[in-house]
Amino acid sequence: MFKKLFGEHGAKNVVTLFHKPSSSTSTRVLTLLKQQNAQAVAHATEDQASNHTPQSKTERTDFELDVTEEPPTGDQLKNILEYLGGSSSAGKIIPGATNETDALRRLKESGDVFQRPLVVDWHQGKAVAGDNESEILSLLRSIPKA
Repeated sequence: MFKKLFGEHGAKNVVTLFHKPSSSTSTRVLTLLKQQNAQAVAHATEDQASNHTPQSKTERTDFELDVTEEPPTGDQLKNILEYLGGSSSAGKIIPGATNETDALRRLKESGDVFQRPLVVDWHQGKAVAGDNESEILSLLRSIPKA
């Protein structure tokens, strides 16, 4: 019962895009994520209707897309930095930040300093800063099938 409520059976992974609509880079990432999500839905329907053989996790991804224009909360930022490789990754998403404490301070002063796009898979503890399509697709393909 516990697993069913908290992710193992039936619940989709939530993938969050920290998005900036005025950024063409961020818009490209949003389009990519929407396409991958639509393909997952289409394949899921096909699988249920006609194919009863197991699908490998690279063939389709099951995730719920969450798009936000808000910067992350302090707790989210701490998790994101951990997903990106630790405190030393702070400069990847907060320009000029040298560590987690510095990044949190800068974010608190102005959410505008936060670099978008940023894709985060909270369930797997993975994140991709920027628009590296192969890294984003790799993150999506590693999502376990629901």
